[in-house]
Amino acid sequence: MKQLTGFCLLAILVLTSSSRSAAASGSSALPRSTPEGQGISSAAILGFIEAADQKMDSLHSFMLVRHGKVVAEGWWSPYDARTPHEMYSLSKSFTSTAVGLAVAEGKLSIDDEVLKFFPADVPVEPSANLKAMRVRDLLTMSTGHQDETSPAPDKISAKSFLAHPVPHKPGTHFKYNTSATFMQSAIVQKVTGQTVLDYLRPRLFEPLGIENPMWAANSQGISLGGYGLSIRTEDIARFGQLYLQKGKWHGKQLIPAAWVEAATARQMSNGSNPASDWDQGYGFQFWRSRHGAYRGDGAFGQYCLVMPEQDAVIAITSGLKDMQAVLNLVWEKLLPAMQPRGLSQDRGTQKKLADKLVSLAIPLAKGSSTSPVAGRVSGRKFIFPSNDQKLDSLAIDAGSSASGATLTLRLDGRDQRIQCGQGEWKKGRLQFPGSPERVVTSSGAWTADDTFSAKLCFYETPYIVTLKLRFADGQVFYDREANVGFGTAKPTQLVGRAE
Repeated sequence: MKQLTGFCLLAILVLTSSSRSAAASGSSALPRSTPEGQGISSAAILGFIEAADQKMDSLHSFMLVRHGKVVAEGWWSPYDARTPHEMYSLSKSFTSTAVGLAVAEGKLSIDDEVLKFFPADVPVEPSANLKAMRVRDLLTMSTGHQDETSPAPDKISAKSFLAHPVPHKPGTHFKYNTSATFMQSAIVQKVTGQTVLDYLRPRLFEPLGIENPMWAANSQGISLGGYGLSIRTEDIARFGQLYLQKGKWHGKQLIPAAWVEAATARQMSNGSNPASDWDQGYGFQFWRSRHGAYRGDGAFGQYCLVMPEQDAVIAITSGLKDMQAVLNLVWEKLLPAMQPRGLSQDRGTQKKLADKLVSLAIPLAKGSSTSPVAGRVSGRKFIFPSNDQKLDSLAIDAGSSASGATLTLRLDGRDQRIQCGQGEWKKGRLQFPGSPERVVTSSGAWTADDTFSAKLCFYETPYIVTLKLRFADGQVFYDREANVGFGTAKPTQLVGRAE
């Protein structure tokens, strides 16, 4: 058989990816193309991916759409195309879309006073500023709050939001406020009788081919609005493409064009730093960006970046500490490479790009399959004194060099097993106290003679957790560290003694 050319290989990869997406989402899958066919060089995309791998820890997925066609897509294994990823505040752009649809259906106005919708939750003596707060102020993060009330699922409600002090006149003071987005969700549910999730199903999710979206809710069954949505990478790209097309999809106007224009325009000033993509103004739950772009984004690097001047959309999921860095890389590597016309096919670089995209991976735990202490500690239980992490005990089954080790953690009175693949990921489920149970894939290795390290990738979320167990003198020293998080403090090292 003749050797495949780079172009043929890329074509096969494109067709495979397209078929995979079509199988998942029917005819709503975005069409595929070579990068050069849509006026962007494969070399520029390859440069972006290589720089991201070298400088960032870490992207989880990347999809570039130009002129309505996917020209590059990749997932860092164990992340994949089919598995939904937690969006965090990228959820906000979907919630504001629900508000826009409800406005179009005549169910509310953005100039309606917020108190109008929650008469049973109004404080006994509402302040003048609270009375003046309108739906528009929720959309533009200008509610008048100096700080936000807790948006946690077990704490947020319309009552808690309305009880919070409003020291500034609404519409005059920008304050990023996730609870304000929850109120948009609550208002949509009030006027439609449906959660934002259910309201958007026939109006947005189903037409776009977004299958099985999940959205966490508060204790009253109200979608959290400001976060909690989980969808796939291509779902993000389709949402961005819909906005790029002024709300039209396959010839049907899903969102009024006027709403798209208003939602993505600069409605509120939020800073003056020309080098920051967070100081370019704010719309209706969309950020304005540099270079005429706008975006929805979420904590730790979940992006739906829309570039109207370049007719492009970029979807990214990640677990990043520095969210500005990835946007800087887009402006440095991808923006200058977008040309108005198609380019000559660069088959050699197309092959290199294709090979790179299918080989992306989160690094496994690196080290040895065994150690001098493995046999001595295997099967022993180590007991911990009472601690904030609620770790009662742990045991390690060192296993064979081929099978990898198994950890058994007793967390808050419940035994949980973690199979740590040696040179591979092994799937399971795990629940740390205070967090929901999640799917996880794990790898492990002896990183020193006395230390076993387990890498736990919660691949529906941004989180990758590393556990380090150092065994010495009948004790185990246990450290847990996440790649990203909302708190700055690292959990305290715990010390357990052999039973």
